[in-house]
Amino acid sequence: MVQPWIDKPQTDGFFILAPSFVVVAIVFLFHETLKDIEANYSFYTWLFLIVFIDVAHVYATLFKTYFVAEEFKKRRKLLITLPIVCFVIGIILFSFGNVFFWSVLAYIAVFHFIRQQYGFMRLYSRKEVKTNWSIAIDNLIIYTATGYPMLYWFLSSPRAFNWFTEKDFIRFENQLLLEILGWIYGIIVVFYIVRTAYKSINSHYFNIPKNAIIIGTFLSWYFGIVYFNNDLVFTLLNVVSHGIPYIALIYLNEINKKQQVDLGVLNAVKGLKGILFFIAFLFAIAFFEEYVWEIFVWNEQFSGYDFDFSNWQFLLVPLLTVPQFTHYILDGFIWKSK
Repeated sequence: MVQPWIDKPQTDGFFILAPSFVVVAIVFLFHETLKDIEANYSFYTWLFLIVFIDVAHVYATLFKTYFVAEEFKKRRKLLITLPIVCFVIGIILFSFGNVFFWSVLAYIAVFHFIRQQYGFMRLYSRKEVKTNWSIAIDNLIIYTATGYPMLYWFLSSPRAFNWFTEKDFIRFENQLLLEILGWIYGIIVVFYIVRTAYKSINSHYFNIPKNAIIIGTFLSWYFGIVYFNNDLVFTLLNVVSHGIPYIALIYLNEINKKQQVDLGVLNAVKGLKGILFFIAFLFAIAFFEEYVWEIFVWNEQFSGYDFDFSNWQFLLVPLLTVPQFTHYILDGFIWKSK
């Protein structure tokens, strides 16, 4: 059986599979240096990790939906209605308070991040012979890789990082339950290793990209949340492992693989110059969004503005989260055929 690459071994390997492994290696090799970077270069870590990767990947969705004439026509009602619905829901959530709003959004974001890893695993197992039993085992493994670190977060002492704000998640410290979950986690990891080795030997086939996604997910989620208790490490492993593969998937699968006749206006992002334009567009729109957030809401990275928009937060915050909120929900629809 051939390997189920999305594009090619080189591009899949570099942009989709490698980020988790590369960042884990960087974290271990330069852990002390990262502490210095976190303390002295917070603006640049915010710019490159949050703006140019995390926020940028949200807007990559445009190149599979709103910018694709055929796709927009097929999902017209959804693509028009969903942002409006997200805005209205945002206003309702914010009416219960700022903490409640960000808490709900954080849980939705976590679910979205988990489902992306599940989606990549499914995409790379599309050529395998599947049974209900094999699907259930695969699901158990990928949800263990992502679910245990989150449960650890909920049940352990306070971590040195947040998803959005300090009170995002309901927490209940329970050391006994953590120990039980830790043993279950370890057993499932050993089971995955033994099962994969047994299947590979028997079938003379090892699914490289699927297992790289699974292993990379175990590494990035465990070391980012459980092993290390550091804000920059969490952001690196969380954002890079999620954002770069998503942007790559959009470009490789939705633009690069398609014929020019199918792309329409997206022909502008084909080729080397097109890639540069694609990246520049994502960077520009992501920076614009975050700059607006800074002016109207956060006032953390940029100073010198004397405007007071505190009375308008109930509209501004839900409005500014529309792209992000829409991305979380929309992803549940646009990849179903994959």
